[in-house]
Amino acid sequence: MMTRRSLFGGAVLGLGALIASRFSNTPKAYAAGTFEVEHTDAEWKKLLTADQYDVLRQEGTERPFTSPLNHEKRKGTFACAGCDLPLFESDTKFDSGTGWPSFWSPIKGAVTEVTDRSFGMSRTAVNCHRCGGHLGHVFDDGPKPTGLRYCMNGVAMKFTPAAA
Repeated sequence: MMTRRSLFGGAVLGLGALIASRFSNTPKAYAAGTFEVEHTDAEWKKLLTADQYDVLRQEGTERPFTSPLNHEKRKGTFACAGCDLPLFESDTKFDSGTGWPSFWSPIKGAVTEVTDRSFGMSRTAVNCHRCGGHLGHVFDDGPKPTGLRYCMNGVAMKFTPAAA
């Protein structure tokens, strides 16, 4: 027999399950698909630092204003820390004031964008096209010419200066 108490209890349990699924650490975006560069979870843990693994493979976020790449102003290329795929040229980098390296455009074909519905909101996650590693998110509040802000985790990238 259905009572108000059991109905209310079921609703609370359902809401709790929904919230738990939204805030879980389960990798979401990169898990769906096959990539040119693939490793087992154990192999990724050996190849990456703990912080790189958290961001690239678990879709974590580094603390703002902690990446040395925020201050990188030399000419060069920013590449994926997981597979070395060139992602962004330095001439597309700008200071967004957000605490993460920001770019107005990636290198053509370097990234994929997927809907990220974590934390009760909808955003566009940016992943490496070659290994599927999570890099950050893209927003529509950037500068001209694209109006986009690719807000990237610095720990997910490596910088290579241009040859002199």
